[in-house]
Amino acid sequence: MDSIDTPPSSSSAGGLCTLRFRDRRGPPHSPNKKKKPGISSAPISTHDRHRRDRGGDAPPSTPPPPLASFSDLPFDVLARVAATFDVPNLWAASMACRAWREALRPLREAMVLLRWGKRFRHGHGGVRPNPQRALEYFLKGAALGSAPAMVDAGVMYWEMGEKEKAMAFYEKAAELGHPVGQSNLGTCYLEANWPEKAVQWFRQAAESGYARAQYNLALCLHRGRGVDYNLQDAAKWYLKAAEGGNVRAMYNTSLCYSLGEGKPRNIQRARMWLKCAADCGHKKAQFEHGLELFNEI
Repeated sequence: MDSIDTPPSSSSAGGLCTLRFRDRRGPPHSPNKKKKPGISSAPISTHDRHRRDRGGDAPPSTPPPPLASFSDLPFDVLARVAATFDVPNLWAASMACRAWREALRPLREAMVLLRWGKRFRHGHGGVRPNPQRALEYFLKGAALGSAPAMVDAGVMYWEMGEKEKAMAFYEKAAELGHPVGQSNLGTCYLEANWPEKAVQWFRQAAESGYARAQYNLALCLHRGRGVDYNLQDAAKWYLKAAEGGNVRAMYNTSLCYSLGEGKPRNIQRARMWLKCAADCGHKKAQFEHGLELFNEI
């Protein structure tokens, strides 16, 4: 079986704005306002006529309903809601209404900073690679609450050898619910020889559908590292990760079907996943698939 998948090279305040509830009773009554002489053209409702005939007065008007504002929500709640948003989804959510637009303004600004950070990191968009400038943009985006920017800042610190700083940023992103941050934090705990904690974060990210975390969780289950040995669960997560595009999981899934480990033995499926892994560039899968083709001649 292959080894643990290490962290990827990159991750995939306005003024108070309120929503007023519409008062369907019409404008509030002004008792001190003088009426113009003459007959009013407004019709008298049956309820008003009945109250007038009884000689009763109208009840005092109730105060308008309270104001609702997304801007009053704690910012960590907003950041958690938008943690997994990509740029189009965040933009669409912020345009849904004025209140959301104002509340999500810092995260939209963070998305712009994140894109500039990626440009300077990879040399895209007409700029030369500049790791220091890239890190500056990632840190600014992270300060505005962007979980993807926290992950990218963590990756850069990890590559610079400052693993404690990297782990701190991964933890912030993980607590916001970002699956890449959760998976990378799990890898940090695994390297720190705390496999039980690593499995907890791998599982959270795996259940969110992140293929790399699904593969790492399967590997821990397969080896009994930080969790009880369970070959059936390992094979299940290998398959999920393979279906999500993880190349190492494709190869391990082919082994599960070929050897009948955690899955019923199925040579046809084993060959299918071996070919998928080979087509995606897995060296060992390419060699074994080549041997199979040679033996068929």
